Amino acid sequence: MTDVRYPFTAIVGMADLRLGLLLNAVSPAVGGVLVRGEKGTAKSTMVRALAGLLPSIATVDGCRFACDPAAPDPQCPDGPHTDPSGSQHPSQLVELPVGVAEDRIVGSLDLERALAEGVKAYEPGLLAKAHRGVLYIDEVNLLQDHVVDLLLDAAAMGRSYVEREGVSVRHAARFLLVGTMNPEEGELRPQLLDRFGLTVEIAATRDPAERAEVVRRRLGYDADPAGFAARFAAEERELAEHITAARELLPKVELPDVALRQITAVCAAFEVDGLRADIVMARTAVALAAWAGRTEVLEEDVRKAAQLALPHRRRRNPFDAPGLDEEQLDRTLEEHAQPDDPEPEGDGPGPDGGPDGDGPDGGGPDGGGAPEPFDGGPEASASDTAADTPSDASDAEAPAQPPVPAQHPSPSRESAPVAAGDPYRTRLFTVRGTGHGAQGRRSPAETSGGHTIRARRPQGTLSRLHLTATLQAAAPHQVARGRDGRALVLHKDDFREQVRQGRESNLVLFVVDASGSMAARQRMTAVKGAVLSLLMDAYQRRDKIGMITFRGTGAELALPPTSSVEVGAARLESLPTGGRTPLAAGLLRAHEVLRVERLRDPNRRPLLVVVTDGRATGGRDALTRSHRAAALFAAQGTASVVLDCESGPVRLGLARTLARLLGGGAVSLDELRAEGVASLVRENCSENRSTSRSVNRSENRATTAMRKAA
Repeated sequence: MTDVRYPFTAIVGMADLRLGLLLNAVSPAVGGVLVRGEKGTAKSTMVRALAGLLPSIATVDGCRFACDPAAPDPQCPDGPHTDPSGSQHPSQLVELPVGVAEDRIVGSLDLERALAEGVKAYEPGLLAKAHRGVLYIDEVNLLQDHVVDLLLDAAAMGRSYVEREGVSVRHAARFLLVGTMNPEEGELRPQLLDRFGLTVEIAATRDPAERAEVVRRRLGYDADPAGFAARFAAEERELAEHITAARELLPKVELPDVALRQITAVCAAFEVDGLRADIVMARTAVALAAWAGRTEVLEEDVRKAAQLALPHRRRRNPFDAPGLDEEQLDRTLEEHAQPDDPEPEGDGPGPDGGPDGDGPDGGGPDGGGAPEPFDGGPEASASDTAADTPSDASDAEAPAQPPVPAQHPSPSRESAPVAAGDPYRTRLFTVRGTGHGAQGRRSPAETSGGHTIRARRPQGTLSRLHLTATLQAAAPHQVARGRDGRALVLHKDDFREQVRQGRESNLVLFVVDASGSMAARQRMTAVKGAVLSLLMDAYQRRDKIGMITFRGTGAELALPPTSSVEVGAARLESLPTGGRTPLAAGLLRAHEVLRVERLRDPNRRPLLVVVTDGRATGGRDALTRSHRAAALFAAQGTASVVLDCESGPVRLGLARTLARLLGGGAVSLDELRAEGVASLVRENCSENRSTSRSVNRSENRATTAMRKAA
């Protein structure tokens, strides 16, 4: 093991990522950078290498919060620093673990000492350690939402707050925020994406020569880290001096009215919500000018700032891919490039730069004459190509045949994938009972947030004191403990903590029938639209999802359990149909997937969603085998719901029968919409239903007794 970091200047390629990190090093007010990319692209390596380039900082001796001797924080918990003496230290790089708890981030108070001794015993968290350094969050999309909210709030305000039962501690927390994520493992909410100043999309190079150089350098570093770092020491020193010079030049950079008008025009043209994008673009453009050694912002700075600050802010729903229309950007910059614009009304009802504009392409600046950091080209070409792919071109080809024959094509014939219908808001499906899983928005659970439902003895370190229950536990013993003053005499056994009930996220496992009985074009479009709607609902409720499809001779795990609903939507869109209906194989595969997931994450409760018309083919006992497979879920009490896709004038009710055997409920496609039916589907095993009936009988008896008493 070695502490020698891989040199920043030794990393091959990735000019945009390099530039985004350096701009934040020059101006932390930009707001951090989110690095999106596939696995194995040196995201973490580059972030860790950046910390070695930052200038050292002076800190007050003995201060746990890295106060600056020249301007100590007046609210520092270790203060006041009346006669601070300081020493130089390297900038800190603090890495946030994926499973980190809130108390570890903001710090924790020893509530037992605070109540019993009247002292603020505060243990600083990772935010205090990261002050004036770098806070690195690897796999930021896997953190719980409330933790990400807390981090981004601290980054925006530059201060961390700890509130516990009337005891308050606050301290400075200004840091360079860097997050990395693999989009395949799930996306961040648009509200959280907006809080990151810049975003950079990266992918491994496809150039064999460049890939060979990456491997060559990595092997050289592994063989002799110190010797490898020495080869790049001069370049590292030069880059660190460049950062320091740009920081000193930053306050002198001017943002002319023309550049500011271009910034606001670009944000308006791309319909970005709020004004944060305008502010971030302005700060980024100023930092770009300082990095280039200029004291005035130019159009090329505005263009590059837009490429870094806007793509992730244009994402409106979980199935939108981040990206930027380069032609529209060029047109907007060109339209507002003149100092005296004679057409102020052009921002109103005139052309909006939409995709159908007939005007000539502006062919705006492409950064060709910019300094070295600008030579990373536009990154949106891949996403633009994907967005322009006609996924629903076949929708206009409505079948001319009568509807009944179209619903039952030959079971041996495979139909081409059809586009999904438009998603809509669905009814809420929940898991009965109270869970203990990760915070989310679906089923009731004991969580760190939510409302207090009861008190209990502390399990581990006391963090959420239930004051009333604590006082009630201590009150009967005050005489025996010799209380002789106004203060209570508290023992450790008196303390009680809050038990809070909120909502948890679940594992929603889709089992989708893709057989010939489902293959009618209009019908499959509606079914895919329904599943897409449920996928969006799972995204909004922070669930993990998985997808199993069955047709032909067996079942396939099309999507292993993941947090990425985008991948689920893509697999659904390309889903072919046709063949027999091996319903039993689909259910058995689902049973095995849930068995493995229980071992991996025993606290995450599953919700099984079976999308089928209930038919089963592939042998004389195919239906019997599927019913036996369904009984396995009922025996385990797995929450389930069947999306009944049966249509036509004659219906067999097989999906409803399957739902009863699963121990859950069934809804039709029409009943799935939230506005269609107000009541919720109860996904419970038969035992839970009988318990519910007994509770109802008890309530009825209690109501009758109250009426008689009245």
